[in-house]
Amino acid sequence: MKIIKTFALGLTVAAASQMTFAADSGFDLKTVDPEADRIALQNYFKARFPESEISDYVNGIYAVDAGSREQWEELEEFPPYEFDVEKGEELFNTPFANGKGYADCFENGGIGIRHKFPYWSKEEGTVKTLEQEINECREDNGEKPLKWGKGEIAQVSAYMAWTSRDKVFDVQIPADDKRALAAYLDGKKFFYAKRGQLNLSCANCHVQGTNIRIRADLPSPQLGHVSHFPVFRSKWGALGTLHRRYSGCHKDSRSKPLKPQTETFRNLEYFQTYMSNGLIANGPGARK
Repeated sequence: MKIIKTFALGLTVAAASQMTFAADSGFDLKTVDPEADRIALQNYFKARFPESEISDYVNGIYAVDAGSREQWEELEEFPPYEFDVEKGEELFNTPFANGKGYADCFENGGIGIRHKFPYWSKEEGTVKTLEQEINECREDNGEKPLKWGKGEIAQVSAYMAWTSRDKVFDVQIPADDKRALAAYLDGKKFFYAKRGQLNLSCANCHVQGTNIRIRADLPSPQLGHVSHFPVFRSKWGALGTLHRRYSGCHKDSRSKPLKPQTETFRNLEYFQTYMSNGLIANGPGARK
């Protein structure tokens, strides 16, 4: 009961944050200002955790909780994702049956480009994610798509993320395409909308609830949330993609999860990554 009261108190204290709004609040494209949203989010966390550097938020909860950080730093001495990166490199460089490979599908041969995802495709009128394009690459070359969430797709993505470490996220929302702004708004609304039997939003845990204990867990901050994926979670005992984590969050809130790479989840990733513009990619990562 004490845990629930502590968490509820944290939500009440932070409820006045100007970033929180109801999903049906009537926002339209004329009122949407992504850059103002990003600055407001940074200012929120600066005020709440003044001793934490904004650049450190790529490390999730370890940016704001000293005790957790000590354990994590010890874990990073022998990172549990190391073998997955090696396997991902092997898979990335293994030719398809037609003789081509992943390098033929991506800019710069697929090396050092993780920070450019997700992006808005004017041609297709949709948000494109890295894992989505990994599977599209396979299908375009006559190969079967990989299962979403874990396994080989997470390993290939992890290797590509590893080659992009320290590169700065700079997700763009094209000013001449209102559909891109609409996708951003859809992701933002989903992030702040309450759902499930527990009536929780993503923001309840990852904005207001950051570093407020829920049983044995300390929710990580929204800022920098996407930077370290794919991630090796001790709970999973394996590597997983961002969309696998999205599904897990919704199960935890007793909400029916969407399938990975649905338009809604891709829009959510678009919104979240824009919020992390200016931070570096540092995936893959390790978390509890």
